[in-house]
Amino acid sequence: MSRRPLIGCALLLLVACGGAEPKDAKGGGGGRGGAQVLPVEVSAAFTDTVIDAIIATGQVEAMQRIELRPDIEGRVVDILAREGATVGVGTPLLKIDDAELKAQVARATADRDLAKQALERTRLLLAEKAAAPADLERAEASSRAATASLDLLALRLERTVVRAPFAGVVGQRLVSMGDFVNSQSRLLTLQTVSPARINFAVPERYAAELKMGQEVTFQVASLPGKTFTARVDFVDPVVTLPGRTITVKAITANSGGTLQPGMFLEARLATAMRANAVVVPEESIVPTAGATYIWVQQDSTVTRREVELGVRSPGFVEIRRGIEVGDRVVVGGLERLVEGVTVKATTVERRPKGAREG
Repeated sequence: MSRRPLIGCALLLLVACGGAEPKDAKGGGGGRGGAQVLPVEVSAAFTDTVIDAIIATGQVEAMQRIELRPDIEGRVVDILAREGATVGVGTPLLKIDDAELKAQVARATADRDLAKQALERTRLLLAEKAAAPADLERAEASSRAATASLDLLALRLERTVVRAPFAGVVGQRLVSMGDFVNSQSRLLTLQTVSPARINFAVPERYAAELKMGQEVTFQVASLPGKTFTARVDFVDPVVTLPGRTITVKAITANSGGTLQPGMFLEARLATAMRANAVVVPEESIVPTAGATYIWVQQDSTVTRREVELGVRSPGFVEIRRGIEVGDRVVVGGLERLVEGVTVKATTVERRPKGAREG
């Protein structure tokens, strides 16, 4: 008996059994006509209040800051205020040797007293016709000169004590005991702490939106997570070159003294507010060359919409055109999406506290 027919039958059976694909052989099955089903995460577009703001960088400044220098020369004999001390107006900060000036004041006092006595004698003599009017004029002039010399020396003696011209905090001390100083010598720094001022520059195209009294919110790089507020009190009327920027200054309370001069900051200057803006999670944004898109779920498929972006905030973006409130935008699984692909959507919550759905 020939075995060839049996072998042929066996081959036919193998083809019949092995030729059928399993249902799930292509990526995810279960779709219409065996189409691929992609898992995605979606979140509903919502309304929120957004604020248009000018973003700028700058730094913290003291309202007043000065490098103190002596009015007279001499040797430093006493340091009366330590670095970092809070002082009031007129507080003694440093003492310069006054021994020589004290001696000069004593001599000038004696000269003044002698001049006064000579003036009185001349007046008596003139009354007795024993002196001429010219003698009285000379005596009066001598008395006035002696008094002026004494006043000048007394003022110089007073200035051997260097005092705070305003209330503030003593900064770096630049001299030591025994140093000889003159009017060009830097002694120490003094600056105010509260309130403080912030200084930043904005592009000139925003000139029409800058106003006195505007509120500024800002964050400091060295104090992450903290937001401070200030009010604009100066807008430079001159555009600075190069860069074509306008300098803006604002006052902040700084009641706790947290902000220190020189700290780097990022400021947000509010220019407009919209109470019912459409907002979506930032993850849904798909930027491409020349346009920006968002994938939107429609039943079991997705479609791509071109959108116009507005104000950005941490984690969220305002959509000015292309998305309506309640649209389910794709926030996860965007990488493999194409127009009309079948998806299996999972809804996730993506919204800041206090935001509304409609």
